[in-house]
Amino acid sequence: MSARLDLSKPRYDQSTYWGRAKHYFETTDPRTILATTADLEAAKALVVAYKAGKEPSGTTDEQVWQAKKLYDSAYHPETGELMFLPGRMSFQVPGNMTITGFMMAFYKSTPQQIFWQWANQTFNATVNYTNRNASSNITNEMLATSYVAATAASVTVAVGMNKIIASSPKLSAGMIGRFIPLVSVAGANLVNIPLMRQTELKEGITVSTDKGVEIGKSKTAAQSALLQVIPSRILMAVPSMGLTPIVMNFLERGGVLARFPFLTVPTTILLTGCALVFSTPMCCALFPQQAPIKVSDLEPELQEKVKKIAPSATVLFYNKGL
Repeated sequence: MSARLDLSKPRYDQSTYWGRAKHYFETTDPRTILATTADLEAAKALVVAYKAGKEPSGTTDEQVWQAKKLYDSAYHPETGELMFLPGRMSFQVPGNMTITGFMMAFYKSTPQQIFWQWANQTFNATVNYTNRNASSNITNEMLATSYVAATAASVTVAVGMNKIIASSPKLSAGMIGRFIPLVSVAGANLVNIPLMRQTELKEGITVSTDKGVEIGKSKTAAQSALLQVIPSRILMAVPSMGLTPIVMNFLERGGVLARFPFLTVPTTILLTGCALVFSTPMCCALFPQQAPIKVSDLEPELQEKVKKIAPSATVLFYNKGL
């Protein structure tokens, strides 16, 4: 008799980069948004039944994993409630490719930049709200503050850069304007993520032993988590918002798009989507979800607690978030 699957853990080895990448490729798989309500309910029923040891006779491990993938793509991990479709991680690629594609296609228009920067931050706020930690201290006021600040930052950068470039004939003639969306999004992430996680920075995040024994909350671990999440989010945007403008500049100057300019927007969106399919999971996987931190790097009071609770431990772990 084969061993029971542990559905409390990801399917793939999270101690390796490619194991984490495989996990996030499944988490962000946009094909799961095509599942019907009946498909989702059936997947949930199988997962619940398997955890209770009451799955139908003949159920294979692969069927359980596929049900778990579909269940995780649509239901909140803590509340078990069906999540709002645009807020699901599986909607990241189609949602971002559409918004980012329009943002880059209309990079010369200040009104368009303002609108699409607002749309991008609205989409991000939807994802943050939908995936919020049900047991955390993040309030709706914090989410609103983060949303307003990130929108203001991205719009300010976009409008400011557009004006600088427009005032310089040399810059206007080049392709630097195409990178305004990337710089704006990076600036918004620098504002948005710390605001979203301000409670963690003030109070700390839980650190535990490899056996799951909680030691306490560490501000140092919270800062370390932030230093991993921010670059991951920014790097996630680089392939789609950094490489796409280069390809589009080449196509517009001498290729098909010079003769058929109406293909500019769909081509931009398509290239953006192709990049996001890979960059989203691969950048999420850069750092382990359960990140390690040396006991010697923790606050003195936590080091003392470790000596009492787990004297042999030299490394603790914390959930870095996404």
